[in-house]
Amino acid sequence: MNYKKIKHRLHEIIYEADTRAGKVFDVVLLIFILSSVVLVALESVDWIGQKYHAQLNIAEWIITIIFTIEYLLRILSISKPSKYIFSTYGIIDFISIIPKYISLFFLGTQSLLALRALRLLRVFRILKLTHFVGESNSLVKALARSKTKILVFMFSVVILCIIFGTIMYMVEDDQSGFSSIPRSIYWCIVTLTTVGYGDIAPASPLGQFIASIIMVLGYGIIAVPTGIVSAELTSQAFNIDHNTQACPHCMTTQHKDGAKYCHQCGETLNHVD
Repeated sequence: MNYKKIKHRLHEIIYEADTRAGKVFDVVLLIFILSSVVLVALESVDWIGQKYHAQLNIAEWIITIIFTIEYLLRILSISKPSKYIFSTYGIIDFISIIPKYISLFFLGTQSLLALRALRLLRVFRILKLTHFVGESNSLVKALARSKTKILVFMFSVVILCIIFGTIMYMVEDDQSGFSSIPRSIYWCIVTLTTVGYGDIAPASPLGQFIASIIMVLGYGIIAVPTGIVSAELTSQAFNIDHNTQACPHCMTTQHKDGAKYCHQCGETLNHVD
């Protein structure tokens, strides 16, 4: 088997969750990711970390080496490695392995291995939940289209918080916790978002009346961004099914089911088992 065929087969296994081998590869990868996260969590427990430090360290190194090999294979199996290296998944994969190597020179950085949990995002490919991936992409597009409206709305909320915060500073005294305008604005934000920590509370009848108005406004304000995004979502079509194939040439994803060629560069896609 020549290098080109090996490269093609590697790409099928590593990048194609539609194939049987690809699903097995990603499921095994998920098991290692979960195991790594569990190991880091266990090591953070004092008595476990002290008693089993050597064993946990060996296990983490084994998993790190496996992830390193996987990362290199991902780079070798595509025509343009930079497409993967600087992609979202590429950056996440790199971040998940580098902390262990850094820990050789700087103590305490091994806890950053918990960042490997980010790799669990691959579960969408493994279970072929492409419908949910498509929906998440639609949500991102809806948020992008709504950003101007949301920014205007947020700016209006900030102005309301400044106004009501200033009013509460004038109405209430220091004993109630409204010792400054910034602190009063903080109270207004907490109240308006219906969080209600309770560390500051109005004591005067007028202050309580104003607080009641802010609380009622809070419920309406929370619903506004949801309505803006929902309006954008309803204007988009959701009737296109995509598979999980990644183009071996340019790494573009979101190809339609049954597609033979990449919609970005025109290269032939791998055949699905």
